[in-house]
Amino acid sequence: MHNVAMVGFPARMEDLHRLRRKARQAWLVFAALAFAILVAGILLSGEYGRTGALAAIDAQSRIDASLKASLLRAVIERQRALPLVLADDAAIRDALLSLDEQSLDRINRKLESLAASAEAAVIYLMRPDGVAVAASNWREPTSFVGSNYAFRDYFRLAMRDGKAEHFALGTVSRQPGLYISRRVDGPDGPLGVIVAKVEFDGLEADWRVSDKPTYVTDRHGVVLITSLPSWRFMTTKPLAEDRLAAIRESLQFGDAPLLPLPFEQVEARPDGSSTLEALLPGRGAQAFLRVETMVPSTNWRLALLSPITAPLAAGAREAQLMMLAALVPLLALAAFLLRRRQVITIRSAAERLRASELEAKVEERTRDLRMARDRLETEIADHRQTTEKLQAVQQDLVQANRLAILGQVAAGVAHEINQPVATIRAYADNARTFLDRGQSATAAENMESIAELTERVGAITEELRRFARKGHFAAEPTAMKDVIEGALMLLRSRFAGRMDAIRIALPPDDLKAHGNRIRLEQVLINLLQNALEAIGGNDGGEIRLRCEETAAGIALTVADNGPGIPADIRDELFTPFNTSKEEGLGLGLAISKEIVSDYGGTIDVTSGASGTTFIVHLQKADAR
Repeated sequence: MHNVAMVGFPARMEDLHRLRRKARQAWLVFAALAFAILVAGILLSGEYGRTGALAAIDAQSRIDASLKASLLRAVIERQRALPLVLADDAAIRDALLSLDEQSLDRINRKLESLAASAEAAVIYLMRPDGVAVAASNWREPTSFVGSNYAFRDYFRLAMRDGKAEHFALGTVSRQPGLYISRRVDGPDGPLGVIVAKVEFDGLEADWRVSDKPTYVTDRHGVVLITSLPSWRFMTTKPLAEDRLAAIRESLQFGDAPLLPLPFEQVEARPDGSSTLEALLPGRGAQAFLRVETMVPSTNWRLALLSPITAPLAAGAREAQLMMLAALVPLLALAAFLLRRRQVITIRSAAERLRASELEAKVEERTRDLRMARDRLETEIADHRQTTEKLQAVQQDLVQANRLAILGQVAAGVAHEINQPVATIRAYADNARTFLDRGQSATAAENMESIAELTERVGAITEELRRFARKGHFAAEPTAMKDVIEGALMLLRSRFAGRMDAIRIALPPDDLKAHGNRIRLEQVLINLLQNALEAIGGNDGGEIRLRCEETAAGIALTVADNGPGIPADIRDELFTPFNTSKEEGLGLGLAISKEIVSDYGGTIDVTSGASGTTFIVHLQKADAR
């Protein structure tokens, strides 16, 4: 079976390689199509965005142009009323009939007041021969009084038709404006002409606030009013020779060269607007959309130029971003589906290949696993035996430490038992004597004393027997007061004359630790024994023993004021067989740490020239 499967490997591997090559080719085709779609989408959406932005600019520009034309019409209409009213004024007719100095002076002051209130540039009155006889600017050096304006069209047309409007450059003030004139008729015919000049400086200033150049042309295409002063009296189209000669002769625009406006690449649009390149003073060439509208009640045309470069670019960007926002997720989805399909196909082929490989190798791996299993079972058995031996050795070490402690206190225990036994003998002899004398009450008291001494001897021997017992001690709630009292009882025999050096602060009866009394007594005996040996027979030697509840559990503290632990011993204090005593084995502290660790506790030690402090941290029984 193994050989048959191996024969099929090359063919299956070749199929897998072929699938991967096809996948790479498919990604190349997809990338090319995605790139082409993105490029086309960017181009088309950019053009769409520019078209939409241009349409929006066109609509807004037409609104703005209509508003500006309406405002211009309002300004002109307001000034048209002045000549109309003044032409019928009796005082003006009388002044033209008499032409005396007092009448004309009154007319001057009247025109001056009217010009100020109506915001007209100047109002002046002319005789039939064109000579101005009164004017609102009669006080100024540029007064029109005495000037002859018979050559002006607004005078000639008014004398002929009764009214006229003429835009021209002032011959005296050199300020352009619209001259609105009315003929003043008398009983016997024309008496003169009244003229009001309107200047558009304020309107042009308002237009200049916007970034949209605005200008007004007459029916011949000459720029009359503009937000760009340099464009004034330029033309939108070439003037005929006869028209140009007439303008020069009438001084309508002074000596203005009447050059064409600086427009380039003008392209007309179906809606009547046009796009063009305009050369702005100090700003260079810029692209604009031009819309035109007639100024009502005049033969003027108002043109508004709206910048289109930035808005068209913004519109194109917005449309392109919207296109990308819609197209990129679709392309990503298509890529995901393509990738998913390829992964499934390749994964299926790879799984079939792996299945064949596994089928070929299963026998060999099975044989290896059998051998490994046998080795592992052997190692587990060896490990189990080692663990059992280690536990036995550990128990033997603990027991050895406990027996060593018993051996050390055996002599003292014998002495301690011998004294109560001798006392019992004396009490017994005395009791017999008292009985012989018939003093039964006194004999009973001796018997009670004998019983108490017997209990004391029994307690000592029971403590020794219990402490020497070998075996495993399970953890249970253990009263720390009993642990301290049991350890002190065992130590009292060996250190009978030095136990007064221990300052004991017994804990409350209900303070219980998680552990075993015998093993915890063993820990405390080791610590107290080391402390008693450290202070030796020094008169000032002192050991402080206290047990208290802490936030983390229970802390058992044994502190002495001995010489401290040598530095070379301190770093490996809890290492077995590490000791500074000539007769010590170095097992006491190592076994103590092991016992405390078994019950989830720790031992901390600090040592210096002023003494050594051991703190045993135990878990409180009711906290588990």
